[in-house]
Amino acid sequence: MLMTPWVLRLIVVNVGVYFFTAADPRLYGLLAFTPRFALAQPWTILTYMFVHGGFSHLLFNMLGLFFFGPRLEAHLGGRHFLGLYFASGVMGAILSFLSLNASIIGASGAVFGIFLGFARYWPHEKVYIWGILPVEARVLVLVMTGLALFGGFGFGGGGIAHFAHLGGFVGGYAYLRWVGWSAPAARFKRRAEAPKVRAADRERWARIRPEDLHPVNRGELERVLAKIEAEGPASLTSDERAFLNRFAPE
Repeated sequence: MLMTPWVLRLIVVNVGVYFFTAADPRLYGLLAFTPRFALAQPWTILTYMFVHGGFSHLLFNMLGLFFFGPRLEAHLGGRHFLGLYFASGVMGAILSFLSLNASIIGASGAVFGIFLGFARYWPHEKVYIWGILPVEARVLVLVMTGLALFGGFGFGGGGIAHFAHLGGFVGGYAYLRWVGWSAPAARFKRRAEAPKVRAADRERWARIRPEDLHPVNRGELERVLAKIEAEGPASLTSDERAFLNRFAPE
């Protein structure tokens, strides 16, 4: 898979920030995310993703982005790929509130979201650990989740942002669920599976007299009728249908 635009840009920005912070270590304090300072330094919920504590830290994250990112970006498109990356990274910061005094740096949370996305769409794809040991992508994500939980609750090594890793999976899963739910094909399927509206029901609903209703119910009636006009009767929820049937004459 050839390098895709946003994967390349993210790698360039991460490498650039690494050299800037190496040249001026004071930048770590301005860019790292520390949960108890989050209100005083709100920008750090984003900037921490581009700061790394050493070359090996940077290399591991960028290799993950390089190997798994292009195929995923090509599948999702640039907008959703970036959405997945930042949703995962931000959720990594949010879960880090479980360690209030820890300072979090690194793209690991965001990259773990990319791992999850890859495993979601290509679960049986073989990933070679250390270039030797083949593991299915879905199995690798499960193992990494277990390690993040294990380490996050004090059983792993220090100096690793386990909750940020776990948050990357949580944010990535939530974002991908939203992408799947909001996709045009999913919306079409929901509408196709919606109960059919009978012509007789539509005629009954049209005979509802707004002036006979309480102002609250009148406002709801106007909203539901406007929804029918804009999206069609198949878009109505079961509660909206029940509302109309309650006031429609027999």
